[in-house]
Amino acid sequence: MDLPLLATLLLVSAVVGSFVGTLVVRLPAHHPVVMDRSRCPACDTQLRVAELVPILSWLILRGRCRTCHQRIGTFYPLIEGAAIGVAFWAATVVTGWALWASCIFGWSLLALALIDWRHRLLPDKLTLPLLPAGLGIAFLIDRQNLAAHALGAVSGFLSFAAIAAAYRSWRGREGLGGGDFKLFGGIGAWVGWDGLPSVVLIASISALGVSSLEWARGRRLSLSDEIPFGSYLSIAGWIVWLYGPLTLNR
Repeated sequence: MDLPLLATLLLVSAVVGSFVGTLVVRLPAHHPVVMDRSRCPACDTQLRVAELVPILSWLILRGRCRTCHQRIGTFYPLIEGAAIGVAFWAATVVTGWALWASCIFGWSLLALALIDWRHRLLPDKLTLPLLPAGLGIAFLIDRQNLAAHALGAVSGFLSFAAIAAAYRSWRGREGLGGGDFKLFGGIGAWVGWDGLPSVVLIASISALGVSSLEWARGRRLSLSDEIPFGSYLSIAGWIVWLYGPLTLNR
């Protein structure tokens, strides 16, 4: 990767990461995402532009508000760092304009994973655009398999909807939310129908692994516990997008 592209990727990723952090905080609370200015959560002082430089401002201010000196926390710099990590991860696999398409997909999945983890919510404003975006990218870079991507979108949504309906009929309560249907359909538009089994497998193993770790640390688990499966689907969709479906080597 040449130096100008590296610098551009770093700058854009940091800014996008700051925006992702804003989405995670404001979107579930139905607060304005773009029109409202950022403020200190402790004293409500409006932050100046110099205080909003991703990561750098937090480091210079040592993680404290300039006005009230209360700790701001590591939430935003960690998300900004994660957005940078997503971009550079993508850069190890794809190049050219497909790199930027991959970054947009990765940043969207990052926001969805964090929102679902914190709020058990997958907003339509983030899940629904994945489907047309995935089909558009497929048209540009994988046109001969466009039908497979369209089938992935449809089968992803309908398969999860069918599973949810069966679970509701069996247990009398919700097992999968509507956001999971839309997210899985959107991921299907990106990875195609043949990538969906791998997404489910990776997501399920990840969820089981995290639950096992929580159990090992002493947390009592039950069948009624809510699991942010959208977070695991987001991680799995990202991996399958970059590396393709899992295969069995003979």
